[in-house]
Amino acid sequence: MRTTDALASTTVTYAIPLLVLVTTGSTALTGLAFLLEWSPRLAAFTFAGSLVDWWGAGRVFRMSNLVRAVSVAVTGAMLLALPSTGSTTTGVVLAFGAASGLLTEVSFVAMETLGAEAGRRSGHAAHRVQAVQTGIDQGAMLAGPLLGGLLLLVGPTVLMATVAVLALTAAAITSVDAGVTGHRPAPSSLLTGWTTVRRTPALAWLVGGLAASNLATGVLQAAAPIMVIHRFRHSALAMSTVWSAAAVASLIAVWASRRTIDRFGVWAVGAVTAAVSTMACVATALAPDFTAYTVMVTVVMASEGAITVVLRTLRTRLIPVRAFGSTLAVTIILVVIPLPLAGGLIAAVPAADIPHLLLACAALQGLALSACFAGLRRHRTAYEPLQQPVLTHREKAPRADASR
Repeated sequence: MRTTDALASTTVTYAIPLLVLVTTGSTALTGLAFLLEWSPRLAAFTFAGSLVDWWGAGRVFRMSNLVRAVSVAVTGAMLLALPSTGSTTTGVVLAFGAASGLLTEVSFVAMETLGAEAGRRSGHAAHRVQAVQTGIDQGAMLAGPLLGGLLLLVGPTVLMATVAVLALTAAAITSVDAGVTGHRPAPSSLLTGWTTVRRTPALAWLVGGLAASNLATGVLQAAAPIMVIHRFRHSALAMSTVWSAAAVASLIAVWASRRTIDRFGVWAVGAVTAAVSTMACVATALAPDFTAYTVMVTVVMASEGAITVVLRTLRTRLIPVRAFGSTLAVTIILVVIPLPLAGGLIAAVPAADIPHLLLACAALQGLALSACFAGLRRHRTAYEPLQQPVLTHREKAPRADASR
């Protein structure tokens, strides 16, 4: 379920701005595509959490993927009938990007809720469960951009057909693998989630820091087609290669974070990876060539992978089970808000000034994450149980009568 859904989402997320740039050649429209793709995602979080609390995560996940498959099929048919370029074609692509962004986040909230349930059942191994789930997402980031770039070489219709098949597959296997029955409806709202965040200082600090970090990452993502194609004079497929290399590094970082959290604790891992991410973002803005740019983007995304494990681990333990969806939605809204802002900044800033914009966002990221982890240190009692060691299959727990 998580693999097919994540692959469909990442393929569309990275293919839509690229498709707009290829068909129009406009950097402003590329930024606008990123903005229109992320703005409806914010709207989705206003009701996605309540849908999950009321109807159940499995049922919401299945329906969102069914609707996405239908919208993809309709868009693909329209692109087949329309000319390859033109204002009408661009409008159809932008509209689909907006609808796809909304449905992506509805299914994401449902999938995260199912993942949190698995993490709670695992006890103190919650970070290992979250690392596995993050690894699936990073694997989709590896395959999605590359798949999107290759399919665009064949044609937009083939791209849409592939995404529709992935969405239908996710919906079809939900009834088998997800608990769509036995759910107890829980009335909730964004106010319920907001109250929970305010009453949980550790969660509030984490969300604030990650919001600033997402602004830098969002600008980096939205500017990638412009940097690769216009500044470094490489092809659209080269941009897909950049994100695929970053996803490989993220997979390695996610795997390593599971072990390092066991040894050093969730706070230390989060603080170190946040510092690395900030420095790499600065280096990305100053990259002199395509190779250096690719390396620095890879380091940024690898750090983001480890930070994601920290976020999901803390979120699983800090958010109460009842009305989990609404509280999760609020945390995601606060973290995602900077992403459409990033698209707006790229649309407004001339291409030559994008490196300066990246530097400014990196500086803001460094300040915000420093304050974030300083605040988390003051509230360590809220998540210190996560740092208890987890016994492996080679270790045996002491027997109750060991003193005998």
